[in-house]
Amino acid sequence: MGTHAAAHHDAHHEEHHDTGRMTTLGFWIYLMTDCILFASFFATYAVLFMNTAGGVSGKDIFDLNLIAGGTAALLLSSITFGFAMISAYKNNKGGTLLWLFVTFLFGLAFIGIELYEFNHLIHAGNGPSSSAFLTAFFSLVGLHGLHVTAGLLWIIVLFIDIAKRGLKDRTVTRLSCLSLFWHFLDVIWICVFSFVYLMGAM
Repeated sequence: MGTHAAAHHDAHHEEHHDTGRMTTLGFWIYLMTDCILFASFFATYAVLFMNTAGGVSGKDIFDLNLIAGGTAALLLSSITFGFAMISAYKNNKGGTLLWLFVTFLFGLAFIGIELYEFNHLIHAGNGPSSSAFLTAFFSLVGLHGLHVTAGLLWIIVLFIDIAKRGLKDRTVTRLSCLSLFWHFLDVIWICVFSFVYLMGAM
């Protein structure tokens, strides 16, 4: 009887392991499609960034100090998410929740800075309809911001799930997928910061 129970447990664990691998693989495929989406927005920006319609260009409106602060917050959030994953793999519920919360705060700070920048530009008369350059800028940066916002909502859902049910295999798999998503957004933002802000401010 004990042997049968052990075999059943091993089979159940293997089933969860296989499901987790398929979920992670599926999420990698989603990230590849997201890469294509961002690549199309980057290409559009590359074509339109000189079309200012006689208005402002990047060097006139970009506040690199402000954007550097947002960049630092997002990069730090990637580090704290790494700590959350280490805690999750150690089945440390308290540590996982703590680092998820810190990650959420960093992500929220990033979004707050982005919203402040957008609000400032629009009130200065440099909204997305002012020129093709600004349309492309708001579209690309806004697309990334929407992804970060979705990530923040996902963090909230997983935070509640972990707080209520603990670190089950399925929950850790979902947390791993969110980790991939979050690090992916970091990489995309480094490209945005370099290609849009640094090059645009020259």
